[in-house]
Amino acid sequence: MRYPRIIAHRCGGRLAMENTIAGLVAAKQCGCRAVEFDVMLTADRVPILMHDETLDRTTRIGGRVAALTLAQIRAGDGRVPTLGEAVGACERLGLWANIELKPAAGHEEETGEVVCRWLARNWNGHGVISSFSARSALAGRRALPAAAFALLCCGLPADWSAQAGRLDAVAVHLGGQWVDAAAAAQLAAAGLPWAAWTVNDAATAERLFSLGAAALITDRPDLLLPAFA
Repeated sequence: MRYPRIIAHRCGGRLAMENTIAGLVAAKQCGCRAVEFDVMLTADRVPILMHDETLDRTTRIGGRVAALTLAQIRAGDGRVPTLGEAVGACERLGLWANIELKPAAGHEEETGEVVCRWLARNWNGHGVISSFSARSALAGRRALPAAAFALLCCGLPADWSAQAGRLDAVAVHLGGQWVDAAAAAQLAAAGLPWAAWTVNDAATAERLFSLGAAALITDRPDLLLPAFA
């Protein structure tokens, strides 16, 4: 798996509202070749771009994502994109995508299965899939066996190799603040590339690239691209 070195977090980082088409456009205009975004299911099982289980923080309406239909969400805030709209925009813009499965509580396996079945029919595979939920990731892997999956964690767990093996992961994504030389050495010995999130300053980026990071996920692609692209 070859990673673009700089990946815009939640579509466009701080360049636009998170998890929106405007963010994808902003990332492209900034010079990014890659983006990360979160996918959650509505009550009628439509995959949309959303990080939180509630709509309060990032939209003009409130309520739980899993309790509202797409039509209800769109009636309150038309900026919320579907996965189909985001994937279409990525293909038009030539963006590599880290698609993060973000299940609402109680919908872990359903989210992985529904999203990855949709991806199997409609996605060109230009990117990688990840999730903090092992159940969601494994359900997705079963629905989409040909895709690239990355193991997503905070720090590198003691049983990371077994977890990566169960997922047939092609890479590992770690919180940048928890990555040290020992973790980087373990991944290098295993031949697995790794990316770090969410890195927003040049000094941390320099440290992580010196340890062997393949990519950094950032809210500040405008800051990191000129120095590290």
